[in-house]
Amino acid sequence: MNKHVVIFILIIVLGIAGMLGYYFINPKMIEKTNTSITDAKDIKGQIRIGVDNWIGYYVLCSKEMQRRVRNLNYRLKCIDDKADYKGRMQALSRGELDFAVATVDSFILNGASENFPGVIVMVIDESKGGDALVARKTRFKNIEDLKSQRGFKVAFTPASPSEHLLKSVAVHFDVAQFSDKNKEWRLETNGSAEALDLLMGGKADVAVLWEPDVSRALANKDIVKILGTENTQKLIVDVLLVGRDFLISHPAMIHEFLGAYFRVLKTYRDDPERFANEVRQETGLSQDQVVAMLKGVKLMSLHENASVWFGIKNQDGLGYDGLVDAMEAAVQILQKAGDFADNPLPDADPYRLQNRSFIQKLYEHGLPGETGFQGTQETETATDESLERKFKPLTLSEWEALHEIGTLKIRPVTFQSGTELLDMNGKIELDMAAANLKHYPHFRVVIKGHTGLKGDTEANMSLSLDRAEAVKRYLMITYNIDENRFRALGRGALEPLDRLPGESDRAYNYRLPRVALHLVSEVY
Repeated sequence: MNKHVVIFILIIVLGIAGMLGYYFINPKMIEKTNTSITDAKDIKGQIRIGVDNWIGYYVLCSKEMQRRVRNLNYRLKCIDDKADYKGRMQALSRGELDFAVATVDSFILNGASENFPGVIVMVIDESKGGDALVARKTRFKNIEDLKSQRGFKVAFTPASPSEHLLKSVAVHFDVAQFSDKNKEWRLETNGSAEALDLLMGGKADVAVLWEPDVSRALANKDIVKILGTENTQKLIVDVLLVGRDFLISHPAMIHEFLGAYFRVLKTYRDDPERFANEVRQETGLSQDQVVAMLKGVKLMSLHENASVWFGIKNQDGLGYDGLVDAMEAAVQILQKAGDFADNPLPDADPYRLQNRSFIQKLYEHGLPGETGFQGTQETETATDESLERKFKPLTLSEWEALHEIGTLKIRPVTFQSGTELLDMNGKIELDMAAANLKHYPHFRVVIKGHTGLKGDTEANMSLSLDRAEAVKRYLMITYNIDENRFRALGRGALEPLDRLPGESDRAYNYRLPRVALHLVSEVY
């Protein structure tokens, strides 16, 4: 090729490259110059957090938190993805987010396919009424009604805490409808607000909502709460995730960020009226609705994070790995619901998904510029009280006035033939029932013993009561459950099961002798 032509082409290429460089680089130089002459010149960068409208995240994205983060020379950007949990995990994996919020269950469900792109560094809150299964009062009153009816529609957000609550009800209470993969009953929505719209518009009979939509639904006298998380324990737990690469490259910033968060949390705890007013302005709810809504979420302090969730021992030597328990319980529910065939956690080890070092440093050395918090701030114990909490004794009339929530799913509890003595298989079934009972610490339990239809009526009544009492004693002694939580009843053959279509006499008679655990609650 002619030498002059080559030079000409080279000049053209260099000219184009120069124009492209000017096009892309010059705006950045102009932006940098403009920033350097303003108060934004000290900003080190932007902190991006993936969130949704769950009320428990309000503190994290509040104006007060933005101000605190600004004092650390960062900008805080909360990105509301409308509860797209899968997309949130993908964004965290791609480095488009630095932090992300999630419930333990949604992190496991949606994070597994992304090789768990984040690490849990803080427990934000536990849902205590902030999530709920609600329905039209004219059709449903309790979980037993859900078991007995078909053809109803349920509006919920898939792959979210809402679906996890449905799965928990299916697994713990044996609601076959929710285990059915048939799409006819499912009305999948893009967030809680859309599920509420379907319920109020008459397109859904049941909805699973989170706050503030729970309060909005219950403001309608035709809507009833079937089950709320105020009666659960470590079932829906919200956590803060940090991207793995971001954690490696920015440990000091993460420490400062968490310190700022706990300062803001303390600000709101010291001034609950200000907190409520800000939430009211943000949501547009009435004062009464805001008060009810805030009762539905328990925000976790630094002390609770350390001693109750991450197992960091305090001055009394107490420390409880509540987060590990929550992860293991979520895995069991997801496996039983068919989401995973095997344990999806790396090496089946929940500790691979958490990093306690930031909480431990803040807990043992205090927030920056403050003395340590160890053992001085909170009164909550660092033990698992879900089975050991105390119940006041009830009179017979008070027991009779309790509202039934549902029958805990349990396979037949077996006894030595013709006696009330539990055999080994019966004890194993009760151990599994106790594990499920941990999730519902506020409910009392009516234990009903039943026999087959044959035999002497009086003898059957006596045997069924003895077996109910045997179950009660086993749970009390083995798990230190308060006696006042239980009521044992012998029903003999008075309450036989419905016969299944085509069921043989032999199969039917085999199912009749049983012990059932009915969860009941005070009516408030």
